[in-house]
Amino acid sequence: MIFDFLKSSYKNSVLLIYTGGTIGMKEDPKTQALSPFDFRQILKEVPELRKFSTKIESYTFDPLIDSSDVEPAMWVKLAEIIKDKYDKYDGFVVLHGTDTMAYSASALSFMLKNLEKPVIFTGSQLPVGSLRTDGKENLVSAIEIASAKDMQGNALVPEVSIFFNSQLFRGNRTCKVNSTSFDAFQSPNYPSLAEAGINIRYHKHLIHYPSQNSGKFEICTNLDTRVAILKVHPGITAQVARNVLLGDGIRAVIIETYGSGNAISKPWFIDIVREAAEKGKILLNVTQCLAGEVNMDLYSTGKALKEVGVISGLDLTTEAALAKLFYLMGKYPENEGVRDALGKNLRGEISK
Repeated sequence: MIFDFLKSSYKNSVLLIYTGGTIGMKEDPKTQALSPFDFRQILKEVPELRKFSTKIESYTFDPLIDSSDVEPAMWVKLAEIIKDKYDKYDGFVVLHGTDTMAYSASALSFMLKNLEKPVIFTGSQLPVGSLRTDGKENLVSAIEIASAKDMQGNALVPEVSIFFNSQLFRGNRTCKVNSTSFDAFQSPNYPSLAEAGINIRYHKHLIHYPSQNSGKFEICTNLDTRVAILKVHPGITAQVARNVLLGDGIRAVIIETYGSGNAISKPWFIDIVREAAEKGKILLNVTQCLAGEVNMDLYSTGKALKEVGVISGLDLTTEAALAKLFYLMGKYPENEGVRDALGKNLRGEISK
């Protein structure tokens, strides 16, 4: 359902898409329980929106989706909404729970092709109706950025991003790092695209802008989700490694390794990895470290993985690695096509 809750003379237009999450909750004064409020009453909760010379309309998911219950089907629905409304609005703000926001932003960055408008994810740690909420600032700034244009009428940030606690990050570079602080998200391997202070400072040299010959906007909704994640850890057993790396129905495995891409040097582990590669599994090496990148040429354990067919994830986050595999596996029925594309910088997700 769409509600137009601001009616005046408009310069720009933004669609506010509420999928669920803390930001859209309100505390019941009797029970103290949190429940979603009707977005037709958003002006009551955030009266600052009246000051915008931007037409703001809202779309609310029905039913609302808890962040922990997010599935690829929700990403498909979100992409289809943006495609359906693409020509009507100058930008989109997606209100989303924080737990899986980085996964969703990463996924949408690959699913939205030839994007020329802002798609900004935001949310909050406290409900927008709470006294000390961070939701109002996140929402107001996200809308301002989503509607911002240059003198030629082009969007200032035409990519998928996350705005949180005064920082705008590239969506597929972001991860959640804190469950209680307002500073909940970081982009460890790529600087912020913009910072909100007294003014919003845009770092234009860091923002991706479409080329003049970019094609028409389209969405990619064919996702292949047959991906598993194996986190290497002290004490991991051969049975655990085998179950994940050689599991039935698994087409690709993200191996979260130590440091610059190192794992166990024991022969049994390398043998299982080799067997998985020989069976055609796509094996992607991503570091467990918050920052830095995989370089399998530095140490012998990394070299051993490379020699048996493991692909370097460079500085991909796990969230972006998962989204990229879903997208590429849906695009290429043959694994060779996926392997060839994994090392390419498709949406600014790696530093290469």
